[in-house]
Formats: sequence, structure tokens, C-alpha cells
Amino acid sequence: MQPVKLDGIRACVFDAYGTLFDVSSASRSAQDALGDQWQALSDLWRGKQLQYTWLRGLGGRHADFWQVTGDALDFALETLKINDPALRERLMRLYLGLSAYPEVPQVLRRLKDSGMRLAILSNGTPRMLESAVCNAGLTGLFAAVLSVEEVGVYKPHPSVYRLAVDRLSVDAEHICFLSSNGWDAYSAKAFGFQVLWCNRFGQAPERIPAPPNAEIWDLSPLPESVIG
Repeated sequence: MQPVKLDGIRACVFDAYGTLFDVSSASRSAQDALGDQWQALSDLWRGKQLQYTWLRGLGGRHADFWQVTGDALDFALETLKINDPALRERLMRLYLGLSAYPEVPQVLRRLKDSGMRLAILSNGTPRMLESAVCNAGLTGLFAAVLSVEEVGVYKPHPSVYRLAVDRLSVDAEHICFLSSNGWDAYSAKAFGFQVLWCNRFGQAPERIPAPPNAEIWDLSPLPESVIG
């Protein structure tokens, strides 16, 4: 795929879960206990986790992402008829140390070495994000690690995207936002960012405003797209 060129980019802002960090790595690491149910658990856990963020946002009943993640795991375990409190605690611990996708460290270091400002903008709590960044060996690469807890509502509320503009002091049109979640990529574009949709999972295009600038399959093409 020929890299798209985005003009005037001064900062790259990344979604965390599914974009930098492999959310399936927690369940995959517990295959010894989950057996062939690990993928089904991972998919249920992730789907319900996102659904709870949207439902809580619409209902005005915010709870932080650690609680939402635990509630979603409980739903997935009960659905699959897995009653194992020790396994539940193990999976939650594993979620704090999710693996980064293979290309992520090299891409981030190349961007930082070029002078690009980098940030994370995530539903995760500050503790969750700090743990993920540290465990993936990405400490020191980000100018800011931003959590929705600062505004008390989840993506795709515009106030979440506004956090990156305010904290980095960079106008939206000069920020490249990257997410593997189609709904997040489209919503960030509607907010005003330039957006590369990192479509790791081969999702179909969303039917919401507004289409991202371009679609990539992983983060490898990013430096060529944003470095002048």
C-alpha cells in the first residue's frame, strides 16, 4: 500500500487498546487455563467492554475503565460458563501488561527521533496506561498520556478529543490521530483531526461521519505519512 502524505502534522496521537496494545494478548497468555475458549473469551470481553463505555456515557453513569473492564470480563466468563475466581484475577492482572504490536516500538522511536510529538489518548485509567506503557518498554516516548478520566466521559465524546488539542497546544488539523477502532477513527475525523485508520482487523467502513484521511493495516507506514 502506497503511504498517504499528510501535510502540516506536528503531533501524532494514538488510541491505546487495539492500536498500540494487543487486547487479545491477555486471554492468549492464559491459554493454559482457557484452552480453545481463549479467543471467544477475548472477543466477548472486548466487545462488552466497549459497549459498557457507550452505555455508561449515554446514561450519564460514568465508571472508570478498570471497573468497566472487570464488569465486561465477568459478563464474558459467565457467558462461557467459566467459574474460576483465580483465573478472573489472573486475566485482570494480564490486562495491565498487554503486549505492544510488533512494529510499535520502532515506529514510535523513529517518530520521536524526527522531532514529532507523540501522545496517547485513551479510555484507560492513568494507572492502566502507565502500566501498559511501562510493560511494553515505551516509557519516555510520549509527551502526554491522556485518559478520559480527565473529562469523565468516554470516547467518542468530543471533549475527549479536545484533551489532545489542549494538552499539546496543537490545533486539531495539525494532529494525526491513529486508532484501530473504526468508530474512533471516524469520530476523531469528525472532530477535526487528520486521521489514519489503522484497520488491523479488516473491518468494513463505518456508516457515520466522517471518513478518515486514509486506511493503513498497521503502523509501519506512519513515519512516511507524517515526517516532512
